[in-house]
Amino acid sequence: MVVIRGTKPTRAVLIALRRRIKVAQTGHELLKMKRDGLMVEFFEVLNKARTVRKELVDALIKAEQRLNIAKATEGTVTINSVAYALQKEPAIELSSRNIMGVVVPKITADSVQKKIFERGYGIIGTSSAIDEAADAYETLVDKVVIAAEVETVLIRLVKDIESTKRRVNALEFKVIPDIRDTIRFISFALEEMDRDSIVRLKKLKGKAQKRARAEEAKRAAEAVAAGVA
Repeated sequence: MVVIRGTKPTRAVLIALRRRIKVAQTGHELLKMKRDGLMVEFFEVLNKARTVRKELVDALIKAEQRLNIAKATEGTVTINSVAYALQKEPAIELSSRNIMGVVVPKITADSVQKKIFERGYGIIGTSSAIDEAADAYETLVDKVVIAAEVETVLIRLVKDIESTKRRVNALEFKVIPDIRDTIRFISFALEEMDRDSIVRLKKLKGKAQKRARAEEAKRAAEAVAAGVA
C-alpha cells in the first residue's frame, strides 16, 4: 500500500481525497477519449502521408525527366534564361487548425500553377518541352507544400499522442492507485480511532456506573446508620 506522503488521517482529508479521485477518474476517461481520437486521426493522416509521399516521388521523377528532355531540346543556356524569366514567385501562407485540441499548421501556396503566358518567358521562342518541364515542376512544388503540411501534422500528432499516453498511464497506474491506497489507509485509521473511542467511552461509562453504585451504597449505608441511631 502506497500512502501519499504528508497525508494526515482526518475526515476532512478523507473527504478531499474522495473528491480528488473523482476528478482524477473523470480526467482519466477524458484523456483516454482524447488519446483514442488522436490515434484515429493519426492513422488517417498516416495513410494520407503515404499517398502524398508516393505522389511527391512520382512528381519529382517526372519533373527531372521533363527537365532533361527540355535541356536536350533547348540547351542549358535557354533553360537558365527561362528560369530567370519568372515574374511572380509562389507565396506560402501559414495558418493553423485544431485536431482534438492539437494545433497543427495549415500550409497553402499561391501562384504555383501558372498559365503559359504568366511564366514570363516568350512562347514563340521556346518549345513545348519547356512548357512541359515547367508544368511538371509546378506540380512538384504543389506536392512539396502538401507533403510539408501532412508531415508536420503527423509529427505534431505523434508528440501529443505520446504526451497524452504518459498522462493516462500516470493517472491509471500512479495517481489513482495512490489516492485509493491513501483513502483505505485513512478509512482504516479512522475506524481504529472510532473503536478506541468506543472502548474509552465504555470504560468511562463503567467507571461512572461504579462510582454511581458506590455513591448509592454509601447513601444507603448512611441511611441505615441514621435509622439505627
